[in-house]
Parts: sequence; C-alpha cells; structure tokens
Amino acid sequence: MTDLVRAPAGALRGVSTGAVTAFLGMPYGSAARFAAPRPVPAWEGVRDAGRPGPAAPQPPSRLERVMGPGSDLAQAEDCLSVNIWTPGGAGLPVLVWLHGGGFLSGSGAEAWYDGALLAERGRMVVVTVNYRLGALGYLYLSPRFAPANLGLLDQIAALGWVRDNIAAFGGDPERVTLAGQSAGALSAFALLGRPTGPGLFQQVILHSTPTGVAPYSPREAASIGRRLLDILGLHPDEAEHLRTVPVPRLLAAQQELARRMAAPHTVTPPFQLVADGGLPAELLAGVPASIPMLIGTTRDEVWAFFPDAPADLTARVFGDGSRQLAQHARSAFAFQFDWAPPGSPFGACHCIELPFVFGNLDAWHAAPMLAGADPAELQRLVKQIQRAWTSFVHTGTPDWPSFPHLRHFS
Repeated sequence: MTDLVRAPAGALRGVSTGAVTAFLGMPYGSAARFAAPRPVPAWEGVRDAGRPGPAAPQPPSRLERVMGPGSDLAQAEDCLSVNIWTPGGAGLPVLVWLHGGGFLSGSGAEAWYDGALLAERGRMVVVTVNYRLGALGYLYLSPRFAPANLGLLDQIAALGWVRDNIAAFGGDPERVTLAGQSAGALSAFALLGRPTGPGLFQQVILHSTPTGVAPYSPREAASIGRRLLDILGLHPDEAEHLRTVPVPRLLAAQQELARRMAAPHTVTPPFQLVADGGLPAELLAGVPASIPMLIGTTRDEVWAFFPDAPADLTARVFGDGSRQLAQHARSAFAFQFDWAPPGSPFGACHCIELPFVFGNLDAWHAAPMLAGADPAELQRLVKQIQRAWTSFVHTGTPDWPSFPHLRHFS
C-alpha cells in the first residue's frame, strides 16, 4: 500500500514497514477542558502521520509492577488521536482497540499495542485510540458543569471518525470489531448499551472486563468531585477554576484523592464511568443480544493488584459479570487465560495475555509478569491467540464452540 492516503479527513502520509503501513497520531477530535469532543475540520495539504500523538495527561501506571514501564510518550490535553496499521487492499475487517489503565493511565500509542504484526498476520486494519483519562476524562460535578463520561464521548467520536474514514485505509466500515482490555473493555461494554454504540461497530472482544466495578451514581460521582475541589483548596462555588488549574497540580490532587479513597482489595478508581447522560447504572441493561462477542478473563486477575487477595475476588470483580454477559448474548465465545511462567509470583494475572494479542514480545521484555518464560512458549501463545482473534474478526467465531464452552489457554 502507498504511504499516501486521501481520506475524507484530509491527505495523510504514513510510514511503510514492509507489508504494513502505519498512520500515526491522526486527530479525530478536539475538546476544551471538560467539554465534549468536536470534529476536526478537514485539513489542507498532506499531513505527516509518521509519529504518534501525545498521551492523555496521567500519573505512572499502578500496574508497572507487573507490566514494566511504558513508552516514554509526551503528554498533552490535546490528545484525541488514532493510530492505524493497514496491510493495504480493500474491504478488510477493522479492529478498534481501547487500551486499559483503570481510566487513569495508558495510551493507544504504547509500543505494547503496535498493530503492525496483527494487521499483517491477520489481514485486517488495526486502529488504536487515545481518549481522556482521570479527572480530565471522568470528573463529574453536575450536568451544568460538564457532560458525564467525557472519555466515553471521545471513544464514540473516534468510532465515528473510523466509520467515515477507514475505507481510505483499506477497511470496511461495516466490519468493525470493537476490542478493549480492563477499562477499555468496560468502556466497550458501556458502548454496547448506548444508542450510538452498536451502529459504529458490529462485534466486540472484551478482555478482563471489570464488571464488578459498577458506574458511580451521579450523587456518588459529584461527592468525589467535591473532594477533589477540597484537596485543591477550592470551594464548590469555585468549580469553574478547575478549567484553568495547571495539569501537574490537577494530577497531584487526583493522586492524593486516590490515596484517600484506597481500600483493601478494591480496584475502583476515583474517576470512572458515571450513570448519567444515557449510561444506565446496570450496564447489561439495553445491551443487544445480537452482537457477536468474544469474552475472557485471566485465571489470577487480581494478583496484579493484590498478591494476598481472597480466592473469590477475581470472580467477583471480573469473572461473574463476564459470564452473565456471555449468557446474555446469542453468539458468545468465552476464554480463560491460565498460562504463567513457572514459579511466577503473579500467576496468570491481569494484563498477562496482552503480549500475545499484538505479538510485540520485544516491547514486553521488561515485564515482570513474563520473567523466566521460555521464548518458544511465548511464540506458541502468540500463534494460538492471534489465530483465534483473527478468525473472530473475520468470521465472528474463533476456533472453539460457543458459550458455555470455555476455552483455556495454558
């Protein structure tokens, strides 16, 4: 495929990596602080799409202890961008990836999620999304101050951009699979029940969905927002000052709030989904049963957070709700990732399957959760998972029977 594309958004020049061309850092929207995203006007001339855009402002990931350090990406509030990897052609299925990070950290431009190998081996167009995080993406005080779930609105805007532009990159806008892990999976779950959601994608892949983390009620979320104001030394009547608080100060206050709200064996972040603006308190409500789903967890999810966690915590936070969702769907395929390196203290923890989805093993060389692994075992798992995920993206089915069958990767 040529590295020059003329899309409705404008002309773009990407970077060829052999069988795949990457188009990075393409803006799908813009937004003032605490405002809904707006479309970006089509640009004139040829836009350089050879470098990723900045990550959303964020603190260090709380899961560095298992994943290792992330990429050293620049951060900025103007962060609404997508990255695309395409093998060329036309009418290819599209995979749109929403990264995890507890609504607090992460980026679609992380080297972990480089889509080149998956796009080449799976003959698909891979898209990764940046969306707003933490207080900048999920602070709620009242509908008058700002819309709820700005990060979710960003994702909807990104999916709209994909619908309107992906054909120029060889993708079929009628064959979009929305995929995500952790907070990204919970976002995809939430989008399933939104009127604007299913029309933007046709099937979903949900990794380690924290279904046990219910959306905050508006009252709960507003109370948390007032606590942030208090840490910043602002009275509730001074909430408008939040629009100009310097980002480092806002992030420091966010971290202090997280410390104050921390509780034993609780993974709920201070800023996350809010049951307002059309999002139901019970996410399963309104989810259409007709959308094909690939749904899975890891055996020891919570060991990434709490090595001393009770045995049933993984089921309560991740497993039980995922099974309910699979039971709800008419076409659902379930998996559990059981593999871990011999003797690993983390077991088959949260995030351990991610290296095998994208196949970017070099990007995970410093991940403690993979320490001591046999390289041949890693390659075996890459082949198994990419084969199944590719089959689902192309056909709506992986290589095993539908739920209640559970495919174990070990």
